[in-house]
Amino acid sequence: QVQLVESGGGLVQPGGSLRLSCTASGRTFSTYFMGWFRQAPGQEREFVAAVTRSGGGTYYADSVKGRFTISRDNAKNTVYLKMNSLKPEDTAVYYCAAKGGGVWAYGSESQYDYWGQGTQVTVPS
Repeated sequence: QVQLVESGGGLVQPGGSLRLSCTASGRTFSTYFMGWFRQAPGQEREFVAAVTRSGGGTYYADSVKGRFTISRDNAKNTVYLKMNSLKPEDTAVYYCAAKGGGVWAYGSESQYDYWGQGTQVTVPS
């Protein structure tokens, strides 16, 4: 079992930045693929970014590419999402997710085994 706790959300003006953190319980964090998803009001949850176990591979949704950066620190059991140049359309609840072994389709939420409770990011228009 892995428990994930997100933090770092908040209200930020357009063009501003935030860094989300997701800390995992347990001693096997480095064996999990990690992803960030988001869900805006009235919309389905969508993929944002993902990172391989070592942190050497990263993947992004087109809508955030060049603005968001995912990274991880396995010594701290933490994955980060640095968000720059935020836009009103980035407003959503952001969730981190973890997947154990096996084939990994990073953009599919059904692939992930564990989820955090989410953290709200609001960018007013």
